[in-house]
Amino acid sequence: MSHNIRYYSTNRNLEGVPGIVPFRETVSFREALLQGQAPDEGLFMPHPIPELPLNDISALKGKSYTKAAMLVAKAFLEDEIPDRILEKIVVDSYNYPIPLEKVVNRKYLMRLDQGPTASFKDFAARMMARLMSHFRKEGTRLNVLVATSGDTGSAVGDAFKGVEGIDVYILYPSGEVSVRQKKQLDTIGDNVQAISVDGKFDDCQNLVKQAFSDPSLADLNLTSANSINFGRILPQIVYYVYAYSQLAGKREEIVFSVPSGNFGNALGCEYARRMGLPVKKLVMPTNENDEFPRFLAKGIYEKISPSKACLSSAMNVGHPSNLARFFDLYGGTVDRAGIVHRYPDMNEMGRRIFSVSVSDEETKETINRVHGRYGVLLEPHGAVGWRGLEIYLEQSGDFPLCVSLETAHPAKFPDEIRELLGIIPDLPVSMKDIDQREGGPFEMSAGYKNFKDYLQTHLKMRS
Repeated sequence: MSHNIRYYSTNRNLEGVPGIVPFRETVSFREALLQGQAPDEGLFMPHPIPELPLNDISALKGKSYTKAAMLVAKAFLEDEIPDRILEKIVVDSYNYPIPLEKVVNRKYLMRLDQGPTASFKDFAARMMARLMSHFRKEGTRLNVLVATSGDTGSAVGDAFKGVEGIDVYILYPSGEVSVRQKKQLDTIGDNVQAISVDGKFDDCQNLVKQAFSDPSLADLNLTSANSINFGRILPQIVYYVYAYSQLAGKREEIVFSVPSGNFGNALGCEYARRMGLPVKKLVMPTNENDEFPRFLAKGIYEKISPSKACLSSAMNVGHPSNLARFFDLYGGTVDRAGIVHRYPDMNEMGRRIFSVSVSDEETKETINRVHGRYGVLLEPHGAVGWRGLEIYLEQSGDFPLCVSLETAHPAKFPDEIRELLGIIPDLPVSMKDIDQREGGPFEMSAGYKNFKDYLQTHLKMRS
């Protein structure tokens, strides 16, 4: 039962912060989804967190992914969406495989790279697009703003392409996405516009957040498809429940390793655990943007600005948006600028979460070694996840059941794979024609005034 779940802001307890008026009300899922972020620049959080009986999770063994998605979605949404409509949304969202690939013993890769844009972001974006379409007020246009460091934009763009009454604007850092990622972003077309920003991912993210908190843009019906929107987090809970149901014995514990950039993916695992999934440890490896592992080790948070450009480009984040949600879940508060107003329970966070920084050299070595030893092909993000799991097990001792996430298809990184292994990965079906697609971005500096002018000139409010 969803028990009338309401959504509150992570900034609700802030006092005396210039420019921020704490939002102390609560909203429905529909309101949280369409607003994207709270009026006080905080992120929406569900309360209470619904529980999933372990027997219901175990009963999914051998069943389809859509059954797991329905179980999780209904726990959150049964008060707001009728079952028959929710089931249609779920079935429409997931029509591709989710392989659980055994690497060695009971150590698995969950391949989240089989969707239409060959990225784990497909899981959240497709369901979110359909939820927004369901909730959109007839006659109005929604304008979705997305900051991407690689895969989010193309997944969101593909998911929303052609959806009635919704336009999408995708901001990405020029020069910091792979050639294939850029091609995907620039050529979606239709109601989706790519914007190439002369800056870092954090610049793109800040432009989007500034637009949401700008009262002079309030009439533009802005919303977000980034993981600052809880509509992106909810679907990401599902694959942890699914993997556990397919692999675990009765009441067995599991370790998940989640390569982490903006922390939305790992947050899905954190929520799954709080809903009742027996997660022994959430491993959150980062690339050389190591603000989080340093925080867990030292107890002091210092964001990285500007973020470092690494091989695992989608994780080049110096201050993860969803850190605010992690802080909140453990009793703390950190704002959009990375200023800590109250520290979380560090002992409890350290008991539940392990984080380590994986260098580009370690990433390359892991791709080489795992391919040579097991015949398993990783791309840079999946390699960070796998190496993080290895380090955790080296430090803590072996654990029977472990799943590491492969978050993008190796074919998205052909140059890197060819240089390391001397092979060119086969393109998935969804990317077969990518080199023939045409289109280009709108180019822009990282200044907010330029972005605001663009929005006021180009956005439409009515269908």
